Amino acid sequence: MLALLRLLLLALFFLMLSVFGFLFCLLRPFDPNHVYRFSRLFAGMAPLMGIKIRIEGWEHLPKGNAVFIGNHQSTWDLFTACKAVRPGTVTVGKKSLVWIPFFGHIYWLSGNILIDRKNSARAKGTIDLTAKRIRNENLSVWLFPEGTRSYGRGLLPFKSGAFYTALAAGVPIVPICVSSLDNIRLNKWNNGEVLIRYLRPIETQGLDRKAARELTERCHQLMSDNLEQMNLLIQQKAEGKNQQGKQQKAE
Repeated sequence: MLALLRLLLLALFFLMLSVFGFLFCLLRPFDPNHVYRFSRLFAGMAPLMGIKIRIEGWEHLPKGNAVFIGNHQSTWDLFTACKAVRPGTVTVGKKSLVWIPFFGHIYWLSGNILIDRKNSARAKGTIDLTAKRIRNENLSVWLFPEGTRSYGRGLLPFKSGAFYTALAAGVPIVPICVSSLDNIRLNKWNNGEVLIRYLRPIETQGLDRKAARELTERCHQLMSDNLEQMNLLIQQKAEGKNQQGKQQKAE
């Protein structure tokens, strides 16, 4: 019953967002702050899904533009990772996203950058275009370097596009880690806490394209270590609450 109620709420949310969001975007098409505004709406649905979000590392956010990289887990990223999107940030996604009902047209009109992953010959052109937009339009971009959802398989290997983009634009890379979403279920009242952590920026100015591989490996290791620590903290906290609840019942 709870899962059905939540599904109905999600369907209503997407319907309202598709209608009013489309009209709103038509007034100011491709405004990069649309991504931030809609991200806040998606993240606002998290409590209705029984999810509590906590963010750490605000002090690590750079004052200027950046390339944000995050781990990509599942559809739940829409209601969790979105909480970490900053103003003036657009995402880089595959062109096929446009064809998703309700979501696709808003994604396009929000100023996100669409790429053709099936055409590797255009990859460098996409990197150069994205870097140019970062510099000329005062933008930051958010990418998922894994390239696909992990679905609980841990942090997948990184593709290098995000790192070439940061090098071409001369902006720092800011890794963002989101703790495991594996335990989230629509039929559970309380889906626990999700921890999001901004890591320290990694500067790219003065580095050439040859540094992309080292940056890729460095960020993967850094994020992997932090995710392991974060998931352990979440697990310990949940076990502590369960133990406390058992003690209270026993009393």
